[in-house]
Amino acid sequence: MNLQSADELQPFDFVLFGATGDLAMRKLLPALYFRHCEGQLPEHGRIFGVARSDLGTEEFLQRMEQEARPHINEKEFQEDHWRMFLSRITYLKLDATQKNDYRALAAELSGHESRVRVFYLSTAPAIFTAICEGLKDSGLITPASRVAVEKPLGRDWETAEQINDQLANAFKESQIYRIDHYLGKETVQNLLALRFGNVLFEPLWRRERIKDVQITIAENLGVEGRGKFYDQTGALRDMVQNHLLQLLVILAMEPPVSSNPDAVRDEKIKVLRALKPLVGRDALENTVRGQYKAGVYSDGKVPGYLENEDVPDDSLTETFVAIRAEIGSWRWEGVPFYLRTGKRMVDKVTEIVINFRQVPHSIFDTVDGFSTPNQLIIRLQPEESIRLRIYVKAWGDDMNLHPVFLDLDFNDVFKKRQLIAYERLLLDLIRGNPTLFMRRDEVAAAWEWIDPIRQAWQQSPQPPKGYTAGSWGPTASNALISRDNLSWHDED
Repeated sequence: MNLQSADELQPFDFVLFGATGDLAMRKLLPALYFRHCEGQLPEHGRIFGVARSDLGTEEFLQRMEQEARPHINEKEFQEDHWRMFLSRITYLKLDATQKNDYRALAAELSGHESRVRVFYLSTAPAIFTAICEGLKDSGLITPASRVAVEKPLGRDWETAEQINDQLANAFKESQIYRIDHYLGKETVQNLLALRFGNVLFEPLWRRERIKDVQITIAENLGVEGRGKFYDQTGALRDMVQNHLLQLLVILAMEPPVSSNPDAVRDEKIKVLRALKPLVGRDALENTVRGQYKAGVYSDGKVPGYLENEDVPDDSLTETFVAIRAEIGSWRWEGVPFYLRTGKRMVDKVTEIVINFRQVPHSIFDTVDGFSTPNQLIIRLQPEESIRLRIYVKAWGDDMNLHPVFLDLDFNDVFKKRQLIAYERLLLDLIRGNPTLFMRRDEVAAAWEWIDPIRQAWQQSPQPPKGYTAGSWGPTASNALISRDNLSWHDED
């Protein structure tokens, strides 16, 4: 699963639909630039920016200077590499809904049918169909073509299936790459290495040794000008259906027979299908939804969710979700998995906490009375690290045990630039490795578990619980976890 060098990658044509958009400028183009700097893009790899804006290539490159370059750290920016990278790029004005507009793209790609062709749809899902039909009708889809689509893939199981049907009308399943950028993070990939590359944890990775698992994705920002989009989406669709469930399945999956992409994805789908359904009353009792109110951070006061433009005054859209989930399997029966995400929380942090069970009988006194058991804390952001909490005897003390941490900070260990998650994913996309991408049945299984929760909320007279911006969410989320005599890791 190592990154390949440039001489192992085939020449490619990378066609980026939505090239003038925010995602392209903030993440995708900088990610490709960094891979270019590392010499991991072959010399004859071409990039085509495609959008409706009436621009020429020079004007598009100027826009990249203004909008993409600021997202590259000055310490990592090299002018000569940047100029060489820009020389790979051609901009094409193309309205996805106009079949005649595909002629210019066809002319650019003509004569290079043997190359890998990547069509990256960084656009609204509403025009996926038009793009797929335009590419198919123009004869642009070759056996070596791939299409990448961004989340959210649909709003529920039905709409996700419709989108997948549209993609399947033009591409084979093996050509479709569904992106969840969290899977490109180094620490997420290291979950696989930690579990299946070391003998240490596997005997402990089961219900007899693990008491509970907590997964938190907290953001300190609000909707920030995305009110209209977010109000039609909400935290359950935006974060739980993809990011949180992806982290859960990697944590809980059985060892695959190999690192073959489908061997890994086969085990992931088994976890999703083993999730115990949350329907009706069960959904209401095992979930908490919240909506942030005005609050104060160190840099000043921030408005509540309903005070944002494009958000209706009576909106019931959730900006916070907490869920108690269980997996019906021999390995995990009875172990609660707590999932939590929210906007306008205390800090920006993505963290997985595995709380092990207490020792059956302690012969030692401890400074904290074993109030906190052994823990494995895997942090994905802001820094990427793995910490193991153990108890030791301090020098000079009587036999009193103290909790200490064994720390692995990836920045300290590897002394390398922290990769943007998209760097790995884009390279895997070009080389045709689907391991870190979602398969159609995986997307469907996630929605099948999520949809009953959303339906239970819609049928409930209870609105989202309010919570103050700058807090860890509604107090009801603390009540949810305290039913198992537990507390969130940040509340310990």
